[in-house]
Parts: sequence; C-alpha cells; structure tokens
Amino acid sequence: MTRYVAFLRGVSPMNAKMAELKRCFEAAGFDNVTTVLASGNVAFDARAGTELALARRIEAAMTRDLDRAFYTIVRSTEALRVLVATDPYKAFRVPAGAKRVVTFLREPPKAMVALPAEVDGARILGIAGAEIFTAYVPQPGNPVFMRLIEKTFGGEVTTRTWDTVKKCAAV
Repeated sequence: MTRYVAFLRGVSPMNAKMAELKRCFEAAGFDNVTTVLASGNVAFDARAGTELALARRIEAAMTRDLDRAFYTIVRSTEALRVLVATDPYKAFRVPAGAKRVVTFLREPPKAMVALPAEVDGARILGIAGAEIFTAYVPQPGNPVFMRLIEKTFGGEVTTRTWDTVKKCAAV
C-alpha cells in the first residue's frame, strides 16, 4: 500500500464536512483515511496507481456519496516529502511576511512560462513538474495571487500554503 494525499479544490468547513469526506473515501475502498486541517486535504492508503486514476476514483465517489465533487489532485506522501526536503523557495529572496504557496496541477504545464512572472507583488518563482511555486505579500481584499495563477495555468489547479504542504507530507 502507498500513502497518498488528495488535494480537493474549493473545500472549506462551510461547504464540506471532513467526517463526510472521510466516510466517502472509506466507502471508495481507501484505507487509513484522515483529513488534514479543514480545507480539503485527505490522506489515505491505496494500492499503487496513477495519481490521475486515483483522482478520478475520488471524484466519482464524491459524486455518488456527496452529490457533488471537488476537483481533485493526488500526490504520494513520498513525493511531498521529497518536495519539502528540496525546499524550492530557498533559491529565492522571499519578502518577510510573504506567503509561500504551492499550486498543484494534474500534469506539467503544456506551454513554457517566462519566470519569474509577477503581478502586483505576487510572483511565480518556479515550476517543477506539475507544481508551481509562488510567493506573495497578502493584500486585504486583493486575491491577485489567484488571478495570476489562473490566468497563467487555468482553473484546473489547487493551491496550498507551504506550511500545509509540510503537514500533508508528514501524515
């Protein structure tokens, strides 16, 4: 069995109960299911499979058991541990108080992106495979970082803070 984390796009305590997500994953045949924080991170054990196949299985289970599905991206905890160990942010000067964010894609971007890309203080610093590394200084009421990500990579993404990625890697 391999340990994975499913990152569900758009989940919050207001639109999904973590206990219901846990039961949904268990009903889909996954073992050792736990949620991490209350923002759509679900760790589970499964027989090795492709991340895309697991994501589709999870989305089908949510549709069946929850009457809705959240766009899902899956990574093995081993891949997350490697990502954390390499610390892609250490090569950059990130301002004090800046948020470090990892954007997950299902597959690497098809088009080349000139880096660093910046809009109003939000910077895409790097891309490694299907992960994008961004830093931004939060501005109240200004989601500039998400606009930059979606303009550059589209809407089929999900993002997590660097601290959340570290927590998910440790489950």
